[in-house]
Amino acid sequence: MTMNCWHRLLCRSTVWERVSGTRIVPWALAGTDLGDRTLEIGPGYGANIAALHRHTTDLTGLEIDPDLADRLRTRHPGRLRVIDGDGTAMPLPDSTFGSVVCFTMLHHVPSPAQQDTLFAEALRVVRPGGVFAGADGLDTRLFRFQHLGDTCVPVPPDTLPARLTAAGFTDIRVDPGTAMFRFSARRPAGS
Repeated sequence: MTMNCWHRLLCRSTVWERVSGTRIVPWALAGTDLGDRTLEIGPGYGANIAALHRHTTDLTGLEIDPDLADRLRTRHPGRLRVIDGDGTAMPLPDSTFGSVVCFTMLHHVPSPAQQDTLFAEALRVVRPGGVFAGADGLDTRLFRFQHLGDTCVPVPPDTLPARLTAAGFTDIRVDPGTAMFRFSARRPAGS
């Protein structure tokens, strides 16, 4: 998943960690119980780790970029279990986590079909009754400009309920903000 130079600098900055930790993660997870064991798909540079630890006790990150995975292991030992892998083919057993989350990374998945596969994989690895939640950017001119040269396939929030339903989720909520949307969904308890 390609990211331009400016985007990489932003994502590894303390400014982004502060914005994500004080605005994005709290807003996306408002009223959501993550449970005891959480998987973050695409933790990247680790901007969400501190904020997520306020919501869960056991945090695992699934990172597709091996360099970023190594960086996460070095910078966050003991705070994040890091697994190298792709969100569309998670090397994880079924029903492992109480929650699965992803923040500002869905638009880096190269196609809507692969995004749908990621949704199905999130359903597979979350326990029955568990939650899938997160946030992503709205498709605006500024958003596109920030992603010049990146892999950038925005998720239209109005399509998300049907796509998450097709993956098998229920209790779906999608709330657009001014620059982002947040979502949450549950794996049915009896599945």
